[in-house]
This record gives sequence, C-alpha cells and structure tokens, in this order.
Amino acid sequence: MKIKRRTLIQAALAMTLTAAMGGAAAQGAADWPNKPVTLMVPYSPGGGTDIIARLVGSKLSELWGQSVVVENKAGANGVIGSADVQRAAPDGYKIMLVVGSHVINPILAKSVPFDPVADFTPITRLATSPLVLVVQNNDKYPDLASFIEQGRKADVSIGYSEGQTQLTGELIRQAAGVKTVPVPYKGGSPLMVDIIGGHVDSGVTSVLTVLPHVQSGKLKVIGVADKAENVAFPGVATFREAGYPAVESLSWYGLFGPKGLPAEIVEKIRADLKRVTEDPAVAKQLKDQGATISIDTSDDFRKFLASEKTKWAEVAKKGGIEAQ
Repeated sequence: MKIKRRTLIQAALAMTLTAAMGGAAAQGAADWPNKPVTLMVPYSPGGGTDIIARLVGSKLSELWGQSVVVENKAGANGVIGSADVQRAAPDGYKIMLVVGSHVINPILAKSVPFDPVADFTPITRLATSPLVLVVQNNDKYPDLASFIEQGRKADVSIGYSEGQTQLTGELIRQAAGVKTVPVPYKGGSPLMVDIIGGHVDSGVTSVLTVLPHVQSGKLKVIGVADKAENVAFPGVATFREAGYPAVESLSWYGLFGPKGLPAEIVEKIRADLKRVTEDPAVAKQLKDQGATISIDTSDDFRKFLASEKTKWAEVAKKGGIEAQ
C-alpha cells in the first residue's frame, strides 16, 4: 500500500509539473516577442531575399510592437549566416530567411558544418518563385524550342550563380538533351551583365534578378521552370508546355529558427506571417516580383524540404556532380 501510495504521489507530481511547464510555454508564446527580433539574411544586401525580408519584417514590427532587425551576413552561399542562427538560443529572437540553396549546399559542398533541416527548426515557407532561362534579347534564340533545337546541335553556355541555379541548368541538360557548358558566377547580377554583353549564351536565374533587365528590353525570358505561366512574363512558355515536365524548379523563401524552437513560438511566427502577407499591399509587392505566397505548416515545410533534398541529390548524381 505504501508503494502504491508513493507511486500515485509521484504520478500526481509529474502531471502537475507537466501542466506547469505547458502553461509556462503557452505564457511565453503569448508574451513573445518582448524585445527586438533579429531576422538573419545570410546573403548580400539588396538581393531578392533581402528585399522580401525587409518587406515582411517591417510589417511584423508593426504587428508585434517590437523591431524586426534585418541582419545581412553573407558568405559561403548562405552558410556563414545560417551557422550563426544555428548557434543562437532557441527562443525565437534570432531567426532567418533563406532560399532553396539552403538544402542544396550539402549536395555540392563538403564543408557545410550543419544539417540544413535537422539542425534547425523549419517554421514555414513564405513564398515561391520559379527559376527561369534567360537569353539576350535578339533573334539568336527566339524561344525555348529554338534554344533546345540549337543546343542539341552545338554547345550552348549556360551561366549559374548558386546551387539551385546550377542544378536547374543540369536538369535542363538531362531532360532536353541540350549540350550545355556550365559557367559559374559569383552572383546573379554579373551573370546578367555577361548575357547582355554576349559573353555567355544563357543563364538560369530568379524572376527578381532578371525582371529589371527584361523591363529594360536587354534580356528576355524564354523558359519558366514551373507548371504554370508566370504573371511577370505573360506568354512565355513553361518547360512543361514545351514537353519537359521534369524541369520544375521553384526558388523558395523559407523561415527557420534554431533547433529546439518551441512549437508555440513557431506557430505564432507562422500565423503572424500569414496575417501580414494577407495585406493587399504586401501581396501585391510579392506578386510584382513574380512570387507566390505559400505559407504552410512546419510539418508540411519539413516534408517539402525532404523532397527537395532528394530531388536535387538525384539530379547531381545523374550528372556526375560531386561535392567539392
């Protein structure tokens, strides 16, 4: 009887402690944030991710009544800034906005000091935008069909600036049988300059990077790596429409926190992000940049990341691309 009584007391104490911890966590989420939040962008200022981070960051500041400070820490294709967030306390006061290369980096580089999913807390995708194939605005490649036809007969150079653009170029080669010669660049801007100057035949890049050059008439997009036509480039064929449905590559923007971020804070950030992106002005700005808002749950985001990792690892393996 004494043993049974002791067991019951221990069980009651455990239940009380669990309830207290749950209440504290809920209270913590209700009070969060009570100081400024750092939103890490592990890329250079002025790029697409930085623009989007500052857009949603300003709106979250208004909603939370606390400053959201965008911090740029570029280097190693996002690895340096991401590692800073990985080492941060899991309290939600340092989070980051990254793009698709976050999960591709370990496929292409041996020196990545973390697992891009397991060592972080995926919060949500924010938006997606298809990668596009761009050429000089002249008659050399009038459209995607002519590019593929010519590329099957002779080498065509195709520039890239980071992991996902590199693997998308390889995917085009595999799917369409084009004789591509990959040309690496340190950023999307110098790649655009070289296409305009005729130094490289084509390039794979983001909508945001190429849009001003298309609007100026110097470049044109001939292929969209998505299932549907992009509003920024009406009338431009998708690879699916051209007969190459395997060529689908979405440049996504995703929010992460350090590993162990409490579920209550994860859900608060996700819900509040959904709320600010429903603002017509924010939605319009994202749409004007060719992005589609895509707020999902942490679990769905984690599944998406796993599928992206598998997909691009297979493309790299088939193309003989090894981590350097």
